[in-house]
Amino acid sequence: MTVHHLVSSFYGRVWNAGERAALDDLVTDDFRFQGSLGAPVIGRDAFWGMVSFVRGALSDYNCTIVTCVSEGDQAFARMRFAGTHSAAFRGHEPSGRRVEWQGAALFDFAGERIAALWVLSDTAALDAALAQKAD
Repeated sequence: MTVHHLVSSFYGRVWNAGERAALDDLVTDDFRFQGSLGAPVIGRDAFWGMVSFVRGALSDYNCTIVTCVSEGDQAFARMRFAGTHSAAFRGHEPSGRRVEWQGAALFDFAGERIAALWVLSDTAALDAALAQKAD
């Protein structure tokens, strides 16, 4: 599996489709995740908790890869995240509005699996979108 296919599968199967079993195929047992939306997590189950929380608060959650470049055992992706604010999230009651923000993701690979992922996202833009009231 190429690096680009691995990154694409990770976002498509795990984040966009909510396929828990995909983690067994795509990430190492001790997968490490540090993102802007919560505390760092280690392991598939802890990471799945984060995915479930975000997907639960933002229905039809979707991650779009804007660009992805790789070198050696790392890849960097510029990302666009979006979803419908359908449950309490980041201190905001659900608005029913579509929210969108951007971020950057740095992947570290161990063989054909993702070993670590660091994501920095524009939480100021996300919080501003969450604060808007429904029309």
